Amino acid sequence: MLHGIDVSAYQSSSYETDGLSFAFIKATEGRSYANSRLAAQTKTARDAGLVTGFYHFLWPGNLTDQAEYFLSHAPDRPGDILAVDWEVTGDGTHASNAEKDSFIRKLRGLRPDNRVVLYTNRDYWLNIDTTSYAGDGLWIADYVSAGKPRIKADWKFHQYTAEPHDKNVADFSSKAALKEWATGR
Repeated sequence: MLHGIDVSAYQSSSYETDGLSFAFIKATEGRSYANSRLAAQTKTARDAGLVTGFYHFLWPGNLTDQAEYFLSHAPDRPGDILAVDWEVTGDGTHASNAEKDSFIRKLRGLRPDNRVVLYTNRDYWLNIDTTSYAGDGLWIADYVSAGKPRIKADWKFHQYTAEPHDKNVADFSSKAALKEWATGR
C-alpha cells in the first residue's frame, strides 16, 4: 500500500512529501475555475519524484467545453494520471451517470497517454452510480481505515481522511508498480 495526498488551492504549494509516492492536484472545476497554485503544487510533486495526477471537478452540462478547459490546464505529460471528481456541486446538482461516463471517455480519447480514473465518494458509488464505469480505475473517498473502503468494487486509490489534509493510499505493491501502471495503457 502506497501513501499519497491530494491538494487544491486551499493547501500550501509547499506541502509535505516525505513518505509519499503520489499526489493528486485539483486543476479545474466546471468551465471557469482554475487552481491558482497548480504550477507550484505540481512542482512540489515533481521535485519529490511523486507520481502526479490532476483532477477536474465535474459539473453537469457542456462536457466538451469542460474537458477542453481541464486539459488546457492539466500538464500534458505521459504517465500523469487524470481524474474526474464526481460529487454534488455547489448548487446541489451533479453530473448524470451518462455525463460522467462520457467525460471520462472524452479525456481518454483526448489524452491517450494518460490513465483516467473516477474519483467519487462511497455514497455516490453505491447509491448514485448506475454504470460502475470508472475508466482506468476507481479512486474512492470513504473515511475509514486506510485501504479498507466499504465497497466490493476493485479500487486503485482510497482517500481515507480529510484531516489535516486529504490523505490517500494506492493499491500497488511499489512506487515502481504505480509508475508502470500510470504509463502503460
